[in-house]
Amino acid sequence: MNIEGTTVTVKKSSEELFTFFSTLQNYEQLMPENAEKFEVDGESFIFGLKGMPEIRLVLKEKTEFSKVILGAASSKLPFTLSSGIEQIAENESKVTLNFNGEFNPMMAMMVKKPLTKFIDTLTENIAKL
Repeated sequence: MNIEGTTVTVKKSSEELFTFFSTLQNYEQLMPENAEKFEVDGESFIFGLKGMPEIRLVLKEKTEFSKVILGAASSKLPFTLSSGIEQIAENESKVTLNFNGEFNPMMAMMVKKPLTKFIDTLTENIAKL
């Protein structure tokens, strides 16, 4: 299952955004208002949204100034969340979030709508940076 967020333009350089997405504490600023838990632990963070199980994301991969990939710490629900960054001017960049998960069809059907809403919320909050 692949969910691509809307591409948003941010008034920051690709280097600034890369640093932002590489610093796990910063993801707390992007979380929806109904986030009940957010804790950073080394190269990972755990977050919980109201009515949903807690999820731990691990920093998996970084491509300097263009991409940061987070992945699920649990192999039960394997997925990645990548932040694609493209500089378009000196202090302006485009950001696109991409969720890619390997779920069975029943699970995919259940999680697609809330995950799409979650990606949309993250994208809206990125646009405010």
